[in-house]
Amino acid sequence: MTLYSAPVDDMRFALYDLLGADTALAALPGGQALNRELIDAVLGEAARFNEQVLAPLNQVGDTEGCHYDKASQTVTTPAGFKEAYAQYVDGGWAGLTAPETYGGQGLPETIGAAVKEMIDSANLAWGTYPLLSQGAVDALKMHGTEEQRRRYLVPIVEGRWTGSMCLTEPQAGSDLGLLKTRAEPADDGSYRISGTKIFITAGEHDFAENIVHLVLARLPDAPAGSRGISMFIVPKFKLGADGSLGQRNTVAAGAIEHKMGLKGSATCVMNFDAAEGYLIGAPHKGLMAMFTMMNAARLAVGIQGLSLIERAYQNSLAYCRERLQMRALSGAVATDKAADPIIVHPDVRRMLLTQRAFAEGGRALVLYAALQADIEERSTDQAERERAGQLLGFLIPICKGLLTEAAVECTYHALQTYGGHGYIAEHGIEQFARDARITTLYEGTTQIQALDLLGRKVMQLKGAGLRLFLEEIAGFCQQHASNESLAAFVGPLAVHAKTWSELTQELGARTTKNPDELGAAAVDYLFYAGYIALGYFWARAVVALPDSGLAPDAARDKRDTARFYFARILPRVHTHLAAMQSGLDALPDVH
Repeated sequence: MTLYSAPVDDMRFALYDLLGADTALAALPGGQALNRELIDAVLGEAARFNEQVLAPLNQVGDTEGCHYDKASQTVTTPAGFKEAYAQYVDGGWAGLTAPETYGGQGLPETIGAAVKEMIDSANLAWGTYPLLSQGAVDALKMHGTEEQRRRYLVPIVEGRWTGSMCLTEPQAGSDLGLLKTRAEPADDGSYRISGTKIFITAGEHDFAENIVHLVLARLPDAPAGSRGISMFIVPKFKLGADGSLGQRNTVAAGAIEHKMGLKGSATCVMNFDAAEGYLIGAPHKGLMAMFTMMNAARLAVGIQGLSLIERAYQNSLAYCRERLQMRALSGAVATDKAADPIIVHPDVRRMLLTQRAFAEGGRALVLYAALQADIEERSTDQAERERAGQLLGFLIPICKGLLTEAAVECTYHALQTYGGHGYIAEHGIEQFARDARITTLYEGTTQIQALDLLGRKVMQLKGAGLRLFLEEIAGFCQQHASNESLAAFVGPLAVHAKTWSELTQELGARTTKNPDELGAAAVDYLFYAGYIALGYFWARAVVALPDSGLAPDAARDKRDTARFYFARILPRVHTHLAAMQSGLDALPDVH
């Protein structure tokens, strides 16, 4: 079984020393009670639950998988999953960040992001179930009526019910304009939903007594394309007037998928046969509600990538310290042993440092993004809210795209450090490599994230979020320009930020002439942006070290990792820059 120890100390460093999130959150309305003591208590209890309850079930879920019963059209989750969910609910975790008005604890999303990382590191497959419930909470909170919130949101917050997002169809993946599921109005004001959805995470399971499906469908008078999509609440069990469970609705799982990874997560084909549903928001405006869920889910999937990097790193580091193979090229290190531990070899350290650099830099990135979400939602200063919203929108595709691709890279490195032992199931490391692969695909592929970043967040929105982020980097570099001890970080960062701005203008001009230039550059642009963003947070980490209170060894390790990042990973931007400058001409037609 693989190891997991929640990185609470590094989370505290990122939250308090690097980002000052405790002070920022306490200054927001409703944050007066937030202090380090409270946050530490939440992180400590979350660490205990995830280390002791969820982590031991990770390999169990992968080995056993979910079970589908065709006769009853029900799904049974792996041994221990249901019981772990009951403990999760009893601990109050289901409503951690939900509004107190609806029975939640009302804690900030920043704290929720740290807890989510622990959940996903401990057991990513299990973590998909509460993730989908959170999506339903977000959509109902933003777009539902008060009656809908009371009837459907409150039981989800309590953990008695769960949620699902039913978007994808066999012919309509990322192109929702091709969606065919129908919604026919009924005489009582409800609707009858008919169609088939695929790849529905947590569409059917045994965790809770009811599942609230949020379903995209078309009304009879819907215009063509994505402008004609509406969103509906379709509960697994219908509700009585008093909110009690009634008869089974005509929605059921037709099958579950057999997958490369995440085998403990039920991925369902869902069939709706004139199922009773209720409209959320205005007719034909379902995309607004969908994007509320999708934006939160994309940040959450970025956290999934981070979580896999962290756990893979912990296990590969432990293995490399113990595994004896050959001698160091410079001479024997462990002279009392038959061979040296493989951590003495430079390229093994490269693989370990790559994982550490993405884990700790990525953690700062996602917590910074989550902090913007809290400011956007809670601040009473309209200008501050708009700024936070623009930054968050800009950073979400970077978080999702970069960190999930980094998870594929880092789980590969972790497996590689094990050699042949990593390829077999006994050590459990190959599971992380398989689980990581889906994160680059669901909630929008890396290519979709890249098009969203460059096409919408930069070009269509005239770079509002980009300008704010570059201004922040420029201000940081100017503030520390005279500090010679930071020159190796601040100098390169300032140059990269300036080039980033110039490159964006160049791409804008080329895209105006030929829109395909955007598609040719988008993925490289996402990586380019992501590497510079992580460079910014690593530079901030170095600045924060002297006053952090970290132990000398921990502070040394962070500074060493920052130097490694700037020397070995940040220079990747040059390759991506060259690829973008080669333009569309370097991508000829394929015959």
